[in-house]
Amino acid sequence: MFPDADVGMIPSSGGRFEVSLDGVPIFEKSILRRHAQPGEVLGILKQRAHL
Repeated sequence: MFPDADVGMIPSSGGRFEVSLDGVPIFEKSILRRHAQPGEVLGILKQRAHL
């Protein structure tokens, strides 16, 4: 769906889960204080990519 995506994991501690698009955070568990719902992050990515 995003063939040119540069995806990587950065080791950390404390159960952090953050997703950024072009350097802009689109989901941060530490700020929202919850896990992402199934399909939530993909939905945000699609919306931002205008798919």
